[in-house]
Amino acid sequence: MTTSVNDMLRTYPADLGGVDRAAMVRCIEECLACAQACTACADACLSEGMVGDLTKCIRTDLDCADMCDTTASVLSRHTGYDANITRAVLQACATVCKACADECAAHADLHEHCRVCAQACRSCEAACNDLLAGLG
Repeated sequence: MTTSVNDMLRTYPADLGGVDRAAMVRCIEECLACAQACTACADACLSEGMVGDLTKCIRTDLDCADMCDTTASVLSRHTGYDANITRAVLQACATVCKACADECAAHADLHEHCRVCAQACRSCEAACNDLLAGLG
């Protein structure tokens, strides 16, 4: 049985510092989904016959997966919360997600995994930007 992000945040004993809980949950969930999509897309790219043409896509996928994992981890920790760090991480994640979405979109006509990954990246970018807007 998996534990949902919302269940964990709901059980946090202290106040989340006025952060919109729904936006936080959505952002963490989108980051985790994007990290998985990017990891799978990079692996699928490695299986393509034209792997040499996908080097930048693979690199961007892996960078995005790492950034999304990091963002989900930072957002999941609230003790000693620092809004400046959270803002910086969210901005970096949104930037990497946009770059990855753009790169994957360039290959989406030939590779379905790139189309799916681009969608996950755009969704994560939006979630990061929405949470950022709510932080003030």
